[in-house]
Amino acid sequence: MGSQQAAQIPTSFGHELKACLRCCLVKTYDQFRESGCENCPFFQMEEDHERVMECTTSNFTGLISVMDPTRSWAARWLRIARYVSGCYALLVSDELPDDLQNLCKDQNIPYAPPKRI
Repeated sequence: MGSQQAAQIPTSFGHELKACLRCCLVKTYDQFRESGCENCPFFQMEEDHERVMECTTSNFTGLISVMDPTRSWAARWLRIARYVSGCYALLVSDELPDDLQNLCKDQNIPYAPPKRI
């Protein structure tokens, strides 16, 4: 079995949890600040308080842990099957700021804003 990259697992499950606005990966604020987002390294969140605040939100619903995204029907359903193993929000309510949406577009990186209900 090959070594598959995995995201850090949140070290606590309180108000400090944040979800990446692009891929929905959930970690603590400190974890995003220390190592960024494993699925979205182009956001360069490491050691940048402002970038972590721009790229993440605590406004999300639900949490799923995925150990093997490529084999999980739930990961396929949530469209996270190509991401690293880790914890993910089921629904993120905020969208990326326009400048970061443009960054994704310029680099041909898919981004789907949350659906408005």
